[in-house]
Amino acid sequence: MKAPKTFEEGMTRLEEILAKMQSDETSLAESVKLYAEAANLVEYCSRTLGKVSLQIEEIDSRLAAAGEVPDGPEVKNDVEEQT
Repeated sequence: MKAPKTFEEGMTRLEEILAKMQSDETSLAESVKLYAEAANLVEYCSRTLGKVSLQIEEIDSRLAAAGEVPDGPEVKNDVEEQT
């Protein structure tokens, strides 16, 4: 199995694997191979998301330091709404 080039490619392959594993025509031996491939893809996608998350945190930190944090959506307090 070759590593995906992008996060999206990895997710697409995971969806394909899931469909194959759910098929009644897939043998147990093939399911084990697919499971191993899926585990590697999950690890890749998780690492990729972690890197992106760090990049976003760094950008937010730079913006906060410059006083340019964009306004987020308003969050209402559920306790206030219930009273």
